[in-house]
Amino acid sequence: MKQVTKGLWNGYDTYTLNSRDLEVTLLPRLGNNIISIYDRAQNREVVRRPDEQDLAFYLQKPYHFGVPMLIPPGRICRGHFEYAGHEYQFAQNSNHSNHIHGLHRTQPWCVSDIEEDEEGCTVTTEFKTQEDEQWMKHFPVPLKLEMTFRLQGSILTQQLRITHLGSHAVPFGMGYHTWFLLDGEPERWNISLPVTGIYTLNEEQLPTGELASLDAQAELPEGISLAGQNLDTIYRSNMEQDTAVLQRNDGYTIKYTASKDSFKHWVLFTKGEASDYLCIEPYTWLPDAPNLNKDTEFTGLIHIEPGESVSLHTAIEIIQPEHAK
Repeated sequence: MKQVTKGLWNGYDTYTLNSRDLEVTLLPRLGNNIISIYDRAQNREVVRRPDEQDLAFYLQKPYHFGVPMLIPPGRICRGHFEYAGHEYQFAQNSNHSNHIHGLHRTQPWCVSDIEEDEEGCTVTTEFKTQEDEQWMKHFPVPLKLEMTFRLQGSILTQQLRITHLGSHAVPFGMGYHTWFLLDGEPERWNISLPVTGIYTLNEEQLPTGELASLDAQAELPEGISLAGQNLDTIYRSNMEQDTAVLQRNDGYTIKYTASKDSFKHWVLFTKGEASDYLCIEPYTWLPDAPNLNKDTEFTGLIHIEPGESVSLHTAIEIIQPEHAK
């Protein structure tokens, strides 16, 4: 069962990592997205999987399914910023002529390695930004992106390695827009998040650089019910713990870990009042980070020098009711 199998989705190759517990399906040629995490024990999809008939919508907004990457995440004011003496202009693709959710959409990644062993299985993919004309138009910086997906039992890990192939320092930020399913039963689910405050936003939903208290969500670090929640909120990590916990009332638990050294912010998004989905989104940088008059410790902006590599680590673990503590 610890093997990688190939399939097709709308004519595009898929790669499925298999264990006794999970089936994790990747779509490398359309944005390197995890489009399915199937729990064998529960016979359920863990994340929002695109159907075959969703192709047109997926091509338009791939970040509405699975575990898509946002490079960089969130909004950028007017899509414009300057950094280290260089000026950048991203597409103005949201309200108020701002930019949202980055340059990474449906670019084709190549599978560079597959490993199968007694402990689990691994797929490694890569993408070079200089091969994407639109990417280079907006962010003319050659980067090599390598993603390693590893499945061992009920734990899926991701390591994104970014290598700067250019000639001048650049800012980097990324996040995951992870669509966990609530099965239409939000009242059965609680979420706990290791956070200390909420970033205040202006009328354009851009961070002001100020932090507010959790107030009505003061219990979020210990856990709150998703019943009646309508969330689209950016939170500050407590910088000590790095795991969000989504738990059903029978003990079924999903642990989402994002390395606290890199991921300083979390977003919770329910797409209206909680019903079918809870997006748990770890971010390295705060939206509009290059334009905020704050240091990198606050914004999470990653400074990358020419020739330098940075690795970002996340993990999703599924715990069955009989094993939950």
